[in-house]
Amino acid sequence: MATLIGITGATGSVGGSVARHLADGGRTTRLIVRDAARAPRLPRAEVAVASYDDTEACRRAYAGLDTLFLVSATESADRVQQHHGAIDAAAAAGVRQVVYLSFAGAGPDAGFTLARDHGATEAYAQESGLAWTFLRDNFYTDALRMMFGADGVIRGPAGHGRVACVARDDVAAVAALVLASPRSHAGRAYELTGPEALTLNQIAALMTEATGSPHRYVDETMAQAHASRAHYGAPEWMVDAWISTYTAIRDGELERVTSDVPDLLGRPALSAREVFSRRR
Repeated sequence: MATLIGITGATGSVGGSVARHLADGGRTTRLIVRDAARAPRLPRAEVAVASYDDTEACRRAYAGLDTLFLVSATESADRVQQHHGAIDAAAAAGVRQVVYLSFAGAGPDAGFTLARDHGATEAYAQESGLAWTFLRDNFYTDALRMMFGADGVIRGPAGHGRVACVARDDVAAVAALVLASPRSHAGRAYELTGPEALTLNQIAALMTEATGSPHRYVDETMAQAHASRAHYGAPEWMVDAWISTYTAIRDGELERVTSDVPDLLGRPALSAREVFSRRR
């Protein structure tokens, strides 16, 4: 009987790409989604419906799995509790190993406030009795591209700090590789970065080069950053999280470049120039 791999978030960019990688490799998967109609149609893939806020549905969806790829939940005030419920469900269902999509610098003291959620989730997974692997990705290069406004400007208090942003495709390829042979990666935490650390001015220059349209970075003070985001009407914790995206870069927390992507994949990590040159 083929080993069954569970993929949460299979309708999303990373989860869906991981599922396709595994299908191409002949692996048997269960795609765990909130809406079955949106699940990708892939060979050797079955579909189960569950959301992290329904622990019993998760337990049923995870039953019979050897390994679970746990994509972090959408940002919310109770995201850590949702992750805890999913890990509890995995343990109750007899899952052997969880591969959690975390974040660089995850921990209680992280400058990027949402990385604290990841640190709390990692700690819970380590205490659960499950085997674990953590994939701590840096900010997605693809997401930085989308943070430019219609005016071609990216704004935030990042100063001259640098970010070792990583391509989503590289993260998905690493996740698929780990899931295909999970026991050989048990107890490991990989920090996934791109090949270089760039300032937001350099990111803007690469966007200008790729699109042919002017792009630039505007450094904001903290007061300006709060004011420029006030019109969204988001809760304070979310605005703080958005702004901490930039302050973590400013403070050098995301500038470390690692060799984990090339070491695992046997090829160079994709550069920002390569990601930006692709069609949106």
